[in-house]
Amino acid sequence: MKLTLVGAGPGDPDLITLKGVKALQQADVVMYDALVHPDLLEYCKPGALKVYVGKRLNEYSCTQEEINPLIVHYARQYGNVVRLKGGDSFVFGRGYEELEYARQHGIDIEVIPGLSSSYAVPALAGIPLTTRGLSESFWVVTGTTKTGQLSQDLHLAAQSTATVVVLMGMHKLAEIMAVFGANGKDDLPVAIIQNGSLADEQVVTGTVSTVVDLVAQTGISSPAIIVVGEVARLRESRLAALQQSITTH
Repeated sequence: MKLTLVGAGPGDPDLITLKGVKALQQADVVMYDALVHPDLLEYCKPGALKVYVGKRLNEYSCTQEEINPLIVHYARQYGNVVRLKGGDSFVFGRGYEELEYARQHGIDIEVIPGLSSSYAVPALAGIPLTTRGLSESFWVVTGTTKTGQLSQDLHLAAQSTATVVVLMGMHKLAEIMAVFGANGKDDLPVAIIQNGSLADEQVVTGTVSTVVDLVAQTGISSPAIIVVGEVARLRESRLAALQQSITTH
């Protein structure tokens, strides 16, 4: 009996690790989340059981309390279970809870990390989280806590000069921007990246004081990540340089 936590990466199926692919090829059961690209299931061996467990805000999904015993059930009945989760299992993925539950029930465990959307999606959109002269560090904060309130860490992050990446925060975008505004950062650049790494990726850039209206105008929504900091301005600089290059040639 074995549980393998596999991070599927930020969306593009080519961004899963080779070790993750090998785990899928060996799995008897694959339990996968809503943000997992369906093409990844093609790596499963014939006859493997594929179990959708959801995990997306405001859509059908199993609760964590349902998923944990399901892992144990499938491991005991079939043997080798892969838990396939978007991004990285240990970055707001509740992977450790599943790992510990399985371990407590006598199941062997393995962790195969994945690319987290927190840094991979901005990189693919042309936004470095750190770069000399603009940002020396970055925070990754959840927009969805157990209590439904904004994390207190966000208030601390808004006081720093670091780049701040907010995951699962689109439903609280106005509240999040208000925190930065209260710290005198109305003009701080912001980028919102929807469906990062995929063909239908959309990016909206603005400032703390303008981005809520821009999002309303464009209709951009979840799944998306929020990047707040001077580095968000670099995407526009890169696009402007690219456009200049095209027009001069």
